[in-house]
Amino acid sequence: MKNKFYITTTLPYVNADPHIGFAREILEADVLARFYRLLGDEVFFNTGTDEHGLKIHRKAEELGQDTQAYCDLKAKIFLELKEKLNLSFDNFIRTTDENHKKAVKEFWKRSLANGDIYKKMYKIKYCVGCELEKTESELVEGKCPLHPNMDLEAIEEENYFFRFSKYQDQLLELYKNNPEFVVPQKRMNEIRSFVEGGLDDFSISRLKKKMPWGVPVPDDQDHVMYVWFDALVNYISAIGWPEDMKKFNKWWPVVQLCGKDNLRQQSAMWQAMLMSVGISASKQIFVNGFINVGGQKMSKSLGNVISPLEMVEKFGIDGARYLLLNSGVFGEDTDLNWEILKEKYNADLANGVGNLVARTLAMCEKYFDGKVPQAVPDINNLEKKWKNCEEAIKVLSIHEAIGEVNGLISACDKFINEEAPWKLAKNDVKKLEEVIYILLETIRHISWMVAPFMPETADKIFEQLGLDLKEEKEKSFKEAKKWGGLKAGTVIKRGEGLFPRIE
Repeated sequence: MKNKFYITTTLPYVNADPHIGFAREILEADVLARFYRLLGDEVFFNTGTDEHGLKIHRKAEELGQDTQAYCDLKAKIFLELKEKLNLSFDNFIRTTDENHKKAVKEFWKRSLANGDIYKKMYKIKYCVGCELEKTESELVEGKCPLHPNMDLEAIEEENYFFRFSKYQDQLLELYKNNPEFVVPQKRMNEIRSFVEGGLDDFSISRLKKKMPWGVPVPDDQDHVMYVWFDALVNYISAIGWPEDMKKFNKWWPVVQLCGKDNLRQQSAMWQAMLMSVGISASKQIFVNGFINVGGQKMSKSLGNVISPLEMVEKFGIDGARYLLLNSGVFGEDTDLNWEILKEKYNADLANGVGNLVARTLAMCEKYFDGKVPQAVPDINNLEKKWKNCEEAIKVLSIHEAIGEVNGLISACDKFINEEAPWKLAKNDVKKLEEVIYILLETIRHISWMVAPFMPETADKIFEQLGLDLKEEKEKSFKEAKKWGGLKAGTVIKRGEGLFPRIE
């Protein structure tokens, strides 16, 4: 029986177009999904759009559009990322889907029945950008630090609340028993410290007359559900809860990805909500840092956004994928600008894997009429490279996995310079055969190693090596990483360069 792997991104709000922060998150999820499929696991990869809440309703009003029609249009843009970034997700859920709304209402009813939902008057300062209430200690000069150009709103009304405070001890027990529940470790420490400091019950509804765009509260048509309470349920509604429990039990629990500004919601609020209805916790939560542009945190509200689609236009799909996936250490903030991206593209892709493949295939054509020479033993200790690469991917340390591949590419370049095939061609054809085979077979391994990151590039290399693409795609990592997969006599098919240099 195959292992099961369920992974999800957070659901981005649809009030603005996709930015590189979310693009990196969904690409990381895509890498993990592709990686576990290549290991032979059965994978379910979920993403989608969060379409309720005050800022979405206001944006639609600002544009003079019906809110549902506005959401339909914006959701389509996020769905199109599948093709534009070559993503492999299995499910695209929208929080306006009828099945999702039914699940949310059932979740509410069960939480209410367990005594975890009650009504009270309250007064708070509220950030529409975060869709969260803010305490004075969270503010910087009276503003939300994540949305400093937006005024906080004072809300005083009767709302429903979730008994978050009830689950403090259970959450701390969860963290104690699962020390890698949140990755990286400093985010685990951060959320543990937050919960240890005491939990306040949080609002889970809004008056419909003030905020009409949301899922109606069961048996109270004056209220709609607070956006977080609604959206988080997608992780279980996407796999059939509560109507298809066979499907749900097949896939749950889930590995989640999120940004560090979502840490509290994903690793504390959501986990308490799951406890309330008797569902086990998520499996693991990977937390990204921010991407900074021009020295500032990238933000739609600040207007300093680099579009992932602009990156695709400039660097190609796999170029953009590589640059976003290798943009820094996982969990840490990253500084990016167009100049940094161009330099990295040229150094790592045009001068790296692109140049290695081009020069090796050219030598095979020149010295052996484009036919693969006789196989020889592995001299690069690729077994260790494979292990390092796989272990890094499993903990989402993608920059380390890519570093292993780039180290192998550099080793091949050094090998070419040391062995000097152009000299061997004159006086040692047997040695030349060995050198060219080692290079070609190592490139085959490289193409498999980069398949989760740059799947289009991997396919191109397979074809240029003269391999049958359909046959290669049917292989698993276990089969692919055996040395000697490239057979003697195979005719290479050198095509266009993989990554043309950008000036």
